Amino acid sequence: MSYFGAMQNEIYNAGLKGILPDYPVDFATLEKRAHEAMGSSLTNYVAGGCGDEHTQDQNAAAFHHWGMVPRMMVDCSTRDLSVELFGQTYDTPLFMAPIGLNGEASQDRHGDMAAARASAMTGVPFCASTLANDPLEDVKQACGETPAWFQLYTPRNRELAESLIHRAEEAGYCALVVTLDTWVTGWRPRDLNASNFPQLRGKVLQNYFTDPVFRSLLAKPPEEDPAAAIFTWAATFGQVLTWDDMEWFKSVTDLPIILKGINHPEDARRAVDTGADAVYCSNHGGRQANGGIATIDLLADVVEAAGDIPVLFDSGVRSGTDAVKALALGAKAVGVGRPYTYGLALGGADGAAWVLRTILAEADLLMAVNGYPTLADVRDAGAIRTDR
Repeated sequence: MSYFGAMQNEIYNAGLKGILPDYPVDFATLEKRAHEAMGSSLTNYVAGGCGDEHTQDQNAAAFHHWGMVPRMMVDCSTRDLSVELFGQTYDTPLFMAPIGLNGEASQDRHGDMAAARASAMTGVPFCASTLANDPLEDVKQACGETPAWFQLYTPRNRELAESLIHRAEEAGYCALVVTLDTWVTGWRPRDLNASNFPQLRGKVLQNYFTDPVFRSLLAKPPEEDPAAAIFTWAATFGQVLTWDDMEWFKSVTDLPIILKGINHPEDARRAVDTGADAVYCSNHGGRQANGGIATIDLLADVVEAAGDIPVLFDSGVRSGTDAVKALALGAKAVGVGRPYTYGLALGGADGAAWVLRTILAEADLLMAVNGYPTLADVRDAGAIRTDR
């Protein structure tokens, strides 16, 4: 049963001794302090979006036109926020969404390891990105007993793709998240104005540089000729995927396959028909395409189309209230992205764990006050569009 809301008592009791929180509990303050800690170049990459960032902004703003009706005289003295996914039970419905520049976000430039340790500290599963400053094997080990998922940017070289998948299997990841919307990078003015693309400077490429198949493509190891290794990475990144590729994915792994980037009901149905184990409703946080609709506004239709397979969700989640609304609209689990990365910037593993705990505490207390003792009650209550 849930204990997450007790975090507020910890904070208030510490205050009686003159101890204030080391990190913020609200997103606005968290974002401001993290931007100061990261500096302009990293902030532009992590905080920036596509085009004029309208879609990115709408992702977060759209949660405000969804509301939930409280129910009274319900015993919510205990809450159950646990979910079952892929044969495993998780204590929370949150997961740490894959962030390709986590490695650079912490002060020691090992943010992937810090994120994994935050996962171990909180029990919130971490979806590790292909783009990382530390090898996927080390990251998985740092997750401890908490299950982890591996996100794949599918390379053009199938032997390399298979190698990355098999490494994830052998390391003990329990699901494969295939990102569909990033075979080419969207138009990102903040990065373009600064001519800043971290991967072309050798950042977050350790999963490639440590891969035996990738290294076999090089005349010299990355340690001896990093420029050639970066060029080879750029030449192999970004396989265009079609529905026909699902047969290949199913043939090379027994891991549950989660298709990330599904926003249209017909795509959700195709995902089910081609053997996906879960659908991941996301628009990449507004980083890949501008002019789209906020993902939360598309979620219910995707859930309906997906039928019996679980739907994961991210894009614009900034609080526990946001997470509960997404669960009310049918998401099985909700991904937190930028907030925990900002926690990494402020305090490494401790900072990220703090942020995750605050989101869980707010979600737990919302359920308590609104009369929803379980996530089933949240889904039964649903959410109401308030701007129509």
